[in-house]
Amino acid sequence: MSPQQKLPIASARALAQTIADAVAEAVLGKSDQIRLAVACLLARGHLLIEDVPGVGKTTLAHALADACGLAWRRMQFTSDLLPADLLGVSVWESANSRFAFRAGPIFTEVLLADEINRASPKTQSALLEAMEERRVSIEGETHPLPDPFFVIATQNPAHHAGTFDLPESQLDRFLMRLTLGYPPAEAELALLSGRDRRTRSTIKCVADRATLTALQASCSEVYVSDAIARYVLRLLSATRSHAHIQLGLSPRAGLALLAAARAYSLTEGRDFVAPEDVQAVWSPVAAHRLHSADGRGAAATLVDEILLATPVA
Repeated sequence: MSPQQKLPIASARALAQTIADAVAEAVLGKSDQIRLAVACLLARGHLLIEDVPGVGKTTLAHALADACGLAWRRMQFTSDLLPADLLGVSVWESANSRFAFRAGPIFTEVLLADEINRASPKTQSALLEAMEERRVSIEGETHPLPDPFFVIATQNPAHHAGTFDLPESQLDRFLMRLTLGYPPAEAELALLSGRDRRTRSTIKCVADRATLTALQASCSEVYVSDAIARYVLRLLSATRSHAHIQLGLSPRAGLALLAAARAYSLTEGRDFVAPEDVQAVWSPVAAHRLHSADGRGAAATLVDEILLATPVA
């Protein structure tokens, strides 16, 4: 399949569902989160998965990469990790009498950044250019990253020991933030009584790089009406005028919201964005970009209130 090829809507929906089903073999009882994660990748967005240890964050990241048939590398973020450990470094080659660049683990199609908020802010900031411009600049030279390039990061809640808050600029680079929570009782029972599904051998590869690129191209063809654009604008404006929000959503956040809604509508088999598509991705796209005015952290409750209070038309 040509990377430039676009898929018919019905085929795109079926393929997106196939990817989600493959991921669901490893992550039990989390169909809604899996669907949002697939939509995030289709929208060419980076994904942040936040939750307590042991609920399947890393498993979800592994499963997404394997199901999409992408090359990936896992990087465990720690407090002593340096930017050069991630990006790469130039070393002196005496045989050639010159410096040669040795690429770091970021040069891959999917970077699994495990426990990203255990790294220092300096190392976290090293990801900014890569996530926004899909390239890295080192010692005056620019090195393009593979295409596609995704960061799927996991993080523990900020109040856990040994963690650093991600800066606002870093959070803004993630299209979505998802939480998993504990699995439903039936899913957890299946996990406890069945074989271990969290191994790579159980995750089917159901797509490849070209297929994923074609899916992403199909997302860009999903129609957004003036009415939907005005609905998104009302949501953005509501965050900017809300008395309990420190800083409202930016225009970039609005574009991210529309991109996510386009991808979600594709998973629904539509070639146009409906209000329910915007509503489905609203909290995963908006909540991590906002902070309450009292400085007590994320504004997840406030974004839900804004969604309920904002008229569709």
